[in-house]
Amino acid sequence: MQRIAIYDMDRTITVRGTYAAFLTHMALSLAPWRLIFLPLAGLVMLGYMLRFIDRSRAKELNQALLIGRRVSRARVLPAVESYADRVVAGNVRTGALAQIARDRAEGYRLVIASASYRLYVEPIAARLGFDDVIATDHFSQDVDYIRARIAGENCYDVAKLRMIQAWMAREGIDRAQVHLRAYSDHVTDAPLLDYADEGYAANPHGALERLAGREGWPVVRW
Repeated sequence: MQRIAIYDMDRTITVRGTYAAFLTHMALSLAPWRLIFLPLAGLVMLGYMLRFIDRSRAKELNQALLIGRRVSRARVLPAVESYADRVVAGNVRTGALAQIARDRAEGYRLVIASASYRLYVEPIAARLGFDDVIATDHFSQDVDYIRARIAGENCYDVAKLRMIQAWMAREGIDRAQVHLRAYSDHVTDAPLLDYADEGYAANPHGALERLAGREGWPVVRW
């Protein structure tokens, strides 16, 4: 039976969220003048919180403001790599690293499934020794420029589980022949934790910790 361990990234593996810091890092690296749009980015997030716009559209708008609507991939990638170095150096939980090492030693295929953009999740995952990444894609993921537009679904909540199942189908993985572990800090990953054979609430916020108590999911604190 194949073993797979799926980790959420932000606040599960990392101490802090990575998205806002990514946008700021990219603006500073590529076009510091774009930092004048930070107040507008804040308004976009307020619009999301008030449900005037959805999560995907908020991400697209903030990328357009702080990175640009269409930016050369060759120009973007050095800044992306330096951001991955920054995350791994100062924003990764030591307990998460220990669990990743244990899962690897037990023969698990290591997967990150994150709502963050594949653009920067992949280099972070590579540095941490993960085998696969399931994440939010850009519309132009495979061409020579980055567009401020999401391809398919934002890898979040029930969409994350759908994307994991689609990935398993592409890989020819039979769910009945897999022992699946999953780790997340947030209640929006409840569908994934329920789908797993072993679902762990890792560094959970209050809503997930309460749900974990009802569902019998172990709580781990890294």
